[in-house]
Amino acid sequence: MNQQPRFAPIPFVDVAAQRRRLGARIDAAIARVLAHCQFIMGPEVAALEEKLAAFCGARHALGCASGTDALLLALMAKGIGPGDAVICPAFTFCATAEAVALVGATPVFADVDAATFNLDPTALEAALAAARRAGLTPKAVMTVDLFGLPAAYDAIAPIAAAHGLVVIADAAQSFGAVYHDRRVGTLAPLTTTSFFPSKPLSCYGDGGAVFTDDDDLAALMRSIRIHGQGADKYDNVRIGINGRLDTIQAAVLIEKLEIFADELAAREAIARRYDAALRDVAVVPRLPEGLTGVWALYTIRLPAGARDRVMAALAAQGIPTGVYYPKPLHRQGAYRHYPVAGNGLPVTDRLADEVLSLPMHAYLDEATQDRIVAALRAALNSV
Repeated sequence: MNQQPRFAPIPFVDVAAQRRRLGARIDAAIARVLAHCQFIMGPEVAALEEKLAAFCGARHALGCASGTDALLLALMAKGIGPGDAVICPAFTFCATAEAVALVGATPVFADVDAATFNLDPTALEAALAAARRAGLTPKAVMTVDLFGLPAAYDAIAPIAAAHGLVVIADAAQSFGAVYHDRRVGTLAPLTTTSFFPSKPLSCYGDGGAVFTDDDDLAALMRSIRIHGQGADKYDNVRIGINGRLDTIQAAVLIEKLEIFADELAAREAIARRYDAALRDVAVVPRLPEGLTGVWALYTIRLPAGARDRVMAALAAQGIPTGVYYPKPLHRQGAYRHYPVAGNGLPVTDRLADEVLSLPMHAYLDEATQDRIVAALRAALNSV
């Protein structure tokens, strides 16, 4: 006789719950694409771009094949390449620095703020000095809105302007967030995002977008996105990439965007419940005044040395957790040779040893969340 598991497993991100809510609508949207057979740059792509721009208030939104391609489009549109430096945090997913390296430029790693996990504006000067010592020309600062919280744009922008740097907002985790009454997508000259399936606004594969208010940059990126196309596909006026968003993914995103505001409100309520239940046993995320996050991940900090035992205790009860990110970029093999600001990145290194992400999605019911909280508190009391 097969024994039933003692603890029913909890999904880290419950994509299936959203599928149950939207399944019929998405099936119909995909069927419309299958009927017209315009699978590349079909009408749904332009429709999605219009809706994305309207949602965040940007003048232009360009759909593309992935969040990484979105970063490439932004960097290529600004002509960033060999000999140039792009300042970015080391506490992020590799795509941030990867895109910089792919255009031939050099990522220069700066430290992050311990409370927000985002790029520390006070680290920028040290990063610029490190870039110049390496014989590089600083051209951009690539912020990362980690875990769904916008970076400190009002502090970063004047420093960038004083040094002639363009700010490229890597908002792969934060589309939908608000920064002092402005939505992500309008906080920097160029903003990129990802629609990877685990993101708050996601498609059924890879996808991304770039936002800008600059007409010339938008036109340039539209060309780069399709192999550097000019008047037609056989008139290539510049080097580009195959960065197109396919029509089926655009159709999926249109339907998901319709309920996105509702899902963001649900995520906020879940984050508040986590805060109230955990603030006395762990360091919970801090939301600066005037900002909202989209809670792409709900990430706490644990006492040094406790994380592995806590993760094991939760896993034994069917509760998944994640570590984003266990090894910062400046310690990974592909990136450890790039310049690092100052005398190392102590905050980044400390966070990598302490952070733990809990299940977070718009369909996390209170009973399941209470189960997660109870297990976490018990685990922490035993370490």
